[in-house]
Amino acid sequence: MNTFAQSAVAAWQLLVSGDPVLLAIVGRSLAVSASACALACGLGLLLGAWLGVARFRGRGGLLTLLNTLLALPSVVVGLVIYLLLSRSGPLGFLGWLFSFKAMVLAQTVLVLPVVTALTRQTIEDAERAHGEQLRSLGARPLVRALLLVWDERYALLTVLIAAFGRAVSEVGAVMVVGGNIDGFTRVMTTAIALETSKGDLPLALALGIVLLGVVLVLNLAIAAVRGWRERVDGGGGDGSGTAAWWRPEARP
Repeated sequence: MNTFAQSAVAAWQLLVSGDPVLLAIVGRSLAVSASACALACGLGLLLGAWLGVARFRGRGGLLTLLNTLLALPSVVVGLVIYLLLSRSGPLGFLGWLFSFKAMVLAQTVLVLPVVTALTRQTIEDAERAHGEQLRSLGARPLVRALLLVWDERYALLTVLIAAFGRAVSEVGAVMVVGGNIDGFTRVMTTAIALETSKGDLPLALALGIVLLGVVLVLNLAIAAVRGWRERVDGGGGDGSGTAAWWRPEARP
């Protein structure tokens, strides 16, 4: 109990004083996760939206594979990326191993199935409700997908927030491909694991507090977006306070 109390006081002092080592680790961690989410969301939103409206042979198998990737262990992703980026690997010429770029790549691979699967489910539900109206107006699958993405933008915003939470709390993959190098590839999760094993509990606890704070902010953001969407839906039903132009209620 004594050790915990002393560590908590020391951790609080690190937070209040703005310890440069602590701030550098937090900044690097947020930068890696934000970069990975930007890449994963850019591709995942498009792919998920297309899967939500497209119908083709083998789609069921593809969705099964996609759902399986949701539970992909992060250490397995780290191992695969490590082998790809190693000197003898096919991407070894890039020289990314044990770098910021390697960590971004690993987290992108982890987050991409999450964004794609959740987007696909959201758009497919919207397609069931409004797809017939769009098809009657002559909208092809790609156009329908883009229209439904815009119509469900507030729901998809929660997907992006959840994806960032998945990325920022990941430890296995970035540990493997980043090497946890002090001042270069050390992020919050890997630093917590290392400092705990070294017995530097104040720094580990301070980083843990920051990580919990980030997760709390993300959950509050998701709740705020949901509440905002419920309020504006009352004004028109499409999440923007006005009905979508292609819906019957929007027509004169």
